[in-house]
Amino acid sequence: MAQRKPLVALLSGAGISTDSGIPDYRGPNGVWRRDPEAEKLSTYDVYMSDPEVRRRAWRTRRDSPAWNARPNAAHEAVVRLERAGVPVRVITQNVDGLHQLAGLTPRKVLELHGTAREVVCTKCSARGPMAEALERVVAGEEDPPCLACGGILKSATVMFGQRLDPRVLSEAVAIAKGCDVFVAVGTSLQVQPAASLAGLAAEHGARLVIINAEPTPYDPLATEVVRTPIGTALPALLDTLAKESTENA
Repeated sequence: MAQRKPLVALLSGAGISTDSGIPDYRGPNGVWRRDPEAEKLSTYDVYMSDPEVRRRAWRTRRDSPAWNARPNAAHEAVVRLERAGVPVRVITQNVDGLHQLAGLTPRKVLELHGTAREVVCTKCSARGPMAEALERVVAGEEDPPCLACGGILKSATVMFGQRLDPRVLSEAVAIAKGCDVFVAVGTSLQVQPAASLAGLAAEHGARLVIINAEPTPYDPLATEVVRTPIGTALPALLDTLAKESTENA
């Protein structure tokens, strides 16, 4: 009888996208290290109460390197793992959509912090493409209101001061509890509740692998801690898992 293929869960943070030209937040060259004021752009109460913060936020969105970013070797390695027939689920803290752009089946990606590729109205909850809102910014609207009700628009991301979607979080918890291998890659594992998923996986018997340049609070629980660059470390790990899964099938 063929053995069940192990379920691989991947928790990805900003570090997985730096090779695509998207800077992280807390790293040595992170956005918030270089410009502490930038954190205000992602703080809900400040964003809602200060029109100048919103105008700056829209300029930042307009000029974001994410729009020209392409998936890198790490994103592509996850797609190869899926195509090798290994059950894989990605829980991402990122809002850039690069996992899906790389070709990973969208339903296998849980976006814990939402997506920057859509906008949502804070009044009527209408959603739409970010690209269309940015076209309005380029045309001269500094703080484009919702076209449906005139309310304040924001990116469809979870800002500081907002709760995660309970449904998404519940699914992430179930994946962490049920997986056989849990890979935390490019995340400082400092932001809760996302970080706690690593500990939860380890507590339920998963092999925990942490790939991150800097130490994390969960390193002592890990089966393996990797400090080498993500662009080489993650493909090597996932290609090995795919090979092992095929050999044991």
